[in-house]
Amino acid sequence: MTVRLYVPRDAAALALGADRVAKAFSREAETRGLDITIVRNGSRGMHWLEPLVEVETAEGRIAYGPVRPADVPALLDAGLLDGKAHPLCLGGTEEIPFLKNQTRLTFARCGVIDPLSLEDYKAHGGLRGLEKAIAMAPADIVKEVTDSGLRGRGGAGFPTGIKWKTVLDAPGDQKYIVCNADEGDSGTFADRMIMEGDPFVLIEGMAIAGLSTGATKGYVYTRSEYPHAIAVMNDAVAIARAAGMLGPSVLGSGRAFDMEIRVGAGAYVCGEETALLNSLEGKRGIVRAKPPLPALQGFMGRPTVVNNVISLASVPVVMDKGAAYYRDFGMGRSRGTIPIQIAGNVKHGGLYETAFGLTLGEIVDTIGGGTASGRPVRAVQVGGPLGAYFPRALFDTPFDYEAFAAKDGLIGHAGITVFDDTVDMLKQARFAMEFCAVESCGKCTPCRIGSTRGVETADKIAQGIEPEKNRELLADLCNTMKFGSLCALGGFTPYPVMSAMTHFPEDFSPAPMVEAAE
Repeated sequence: MTVRLYVPRDAAALALGADRVAKAFSREAETRGLDITIVRNGSRGMHWLEPLVEVETAEGRIAYGPVRPADVPALLDAGLLDGKAHPLCLGGTEEIPFLKNQTRLTFARCGVIDPLSLEDYKAHGGLRGLEKAIAMAPADIVKEVTDSGLRGRGGAGFPTGIKWKTVLDAPGDQKYIVCNADEGDSGTFADRMIMEGDPFVLIEGMAIAGLSTGATKGYVYTRSEYPHAIAVMNDAVAIARAAGMLGPSVLGSGRAFDMEIRVGAGAYVCGEETALLNSLEGKRGIVRAKPPLPALQGFMGRPTVVNNVISLASVPVVMDKGAAYYRDFGMGRSRGTIPIQIAGNVKHGGLYETAFGLTLGEIVDTIGGGTASGRPVRAVQVGGPLGAYFPRALFDTPFDYEAFAAKDGLIGHAGITVFDDTVDMLKQARFAMEFCAVESCGKCTPCRIGSTRGVETADKIAQGIEPEKNRELLADLCNTMKFGSLCALGGFTPYPVMSAMTHFPEDFSPAPMVEAAE
């Protein structure tokens, strides 16, 4: 009987040697005459255990990890193909606490299925949401998404249904769905994991968005730094088109929707929706003034839905299970689940999907296991390089859009970067200003000039030059950037700077410069 082995081809697993592990199993199988099928799945998101190898047994899938190529012969000798014990054996994959305690809705199939098998996708509940959407009127689909409480998972948290209704109601002979897969925040990888591990869920979500708004064409805009995701998505689109999931008659409905993958050059500002649209049109990726909103005049001046990968990938669950089911998860105005990406100096880094409402402390200490260095956690940055730094005193903050906003923070794309007590928060504030200066599109003065002056001012503080005066100047620059910038790049850079100054003032009070004696 053929035994199925699962070895991820997710970029994180590949970086840790997954290809070499897969080749080692292939060599050993040939040498030993073993009947093995190796499935290259996505990642389960437990990055400290990658490469994670799973074997399908009568008792379910058994996990082993992290596996190196040199471990393969001993694993086979110990009876890996029967799920037998070995020092690397982790037991049933679904019973690993990090995975077992999650609420996986959007990522239910990620790491479970062959990413490019449409049959596998259907067998695990795929296409049910699209099939239900086909039988509904566009306005009813929009209402279902609106009632679910789904908000933009890219960072802004804008209600998805309201955006769709605006495009549905907008006049236009051509409308578009644009997926923002330009995942540029440090420490974030949820979009990439979906594209590499469950691409059909994104395609299904985009098709539903098209049917609900009258859009017949879609684009996934991603970055050149994601070669594996680009390859998987292109293959998945071709498979979906051949199967009738895309094209002139989606699943035989007589309603058209098709899509393609577009690749940007990796400018951070192209994660902002209007800069993205400019780049998609072949123009320089600079921010547009709003209004007009992209929902009314977006790609090529036509009504356009611009949604993040996770927003679109969550739609099939909403349509399949119903708005009430999805809305039952979460707290306050933050409904459903959020894929939290835990990174930085942390013991258990990876992706953890859960309902909104866990406290920051639970995420960092219980789920993440504290720092990898074993030193105390000093600061946690939530929301990418433009997110605020939270000290341990704020670890009781629930993971919720409004709760974070009340503490002058952002959830953003739900990336969490952990720092231990050796971090210099003045350097982190300077890095935020430098990042903005490097990545600014240059269109507006507060972002372009303010960030450059911010770097200079932080350097003066570090050198002890009139520290009190320069702290005031840095705060004033932040205020100007926050309220005067055209987009979130300049507008959000003050969050890490001001949070560092507020919560870690001791790092902004170096000894003043001593003039050399004449």
